[in-house]
Amino acid sequence: MLGKRKEKILYSVEKDFVVEFFDVDSMQVAWHGNYVKYMEIGRCALLDKLGYGYKQMIAENYAFPVIEMNIKYIKSLFFGEKAKIRSNLIEFENRIRIQYEIFNEKGELATIAETKQMAFNMKTKNSEFVCPQSLIEKVEKCIK
Repeated sequence: MLGKRKEKILYSVEKDFVVEFFDVDSMQVAWHGNYVKYMEIGRCALLDKLGYGYKQMIAENYAFPVIEMNIKYIKSLFFGEKAKIRSNLIEFENRIRIQYEIFNEKGELATIAETKQMAFNMKTKNSEFVCPQSLIEKVEKCIK
């Protein structure tokens, strides 16, 4: 949960991005809803690095819908700014839990966030309370 003590980070990936014109409001400030998109950029980078990106999920007939999301805005991002998102894997056996840190161009912390995702079997149309074994194996290989 946001604002609590630092949890053990199992795996981490950083990804640079630019705040584009279509992301900002008339004041050239990144619209708050676009931070969810930035989190998706970070989440994709993390899952791809683990070897279990969305294409792999689809191939195995899984979806991982976001079931919970928390965001705390600290500083604004602005049009044209080069920012960075750090995605930290916290949990992966029963659900995927990722914490995010977004930094502005000066390296200052701008946003902290967290998402929780749950495995959904597309064949059976059922939620699963344990992640697929292939995901668990890929993560365990990366964190050793």
